[in-house]
Amino acid sequence: MTNFSQDSAAAPRWWSLSIADLTQAAVFAALIAVLGLPGQINLAAGVPITLQTLGVMLAGAVLGPKKGSLAVVIFMALAMGLPLLAGGRTGWTALSSPTGGYFLGFLPGVIVIGLLTAWMMPRYNIIVGIVINFVGGALIIYICGISYQMLRTDIGLWTLITGNAPFLIGDTIKAVIAALVAAPVHRGRPGLITPLRAPSSSRPSVE
Repeated sequence: MTNFSQDSAAAPRWWSLSIADLTQAAVFAALIAVLGLPGQINLAAGVPITLQTLGVMLAGAVLGPKKGSLAVVIFMALAMGLPLLAGGRTGWTALSSPTGGYFLGFLPGVIVIGLLTAWMMPRYNIIVGIVINFVGGALIIYICGISYQMLRTDIGLWTLITGNAPFLIGDTIKAVIAALVAAPVHRGRPGLITPLRAPSSSRPSVE
């Protein structure tokens, strides 16, 4: 009877959302919005960096694929009508410009980060986390952004790739920060992300 109850309770877990889940997603949606307030930060070399992709990385790395994706969806929905993007732009403004693909890339970016982080769990490895954050929070978003620009402009692929290259410095820093934040969070809150892999005998489950 106990096993049946446990299995029944666990079955909808991946898809269901509790009040706590919704609250966490809303908090991270607000965080992404707040990170857009400073606008752009110019490095010594003059490379502008926006902080909202850091929020996307944090949402995926801390909340995982389900809650992290929900946080980004909430933010994107709000941003369509509110000036929440860096520089005081709305989502519609972004999408009407050739760079709108970077905004659209927030969602696939957080999904990739969340899924790969959940695959890594129940133990969060900082080095692996940095790589995951960079792949989802930089490369995936760049792929979406560059593809959108190629559809909207006549700029060539190589020109767009080289034009984005300087931003990799800032995105690497953000990937490191997100991993350094996520690691102690998962140590203090084990089970915050449901692992996608069954734990091995030498690595006990956090469930």
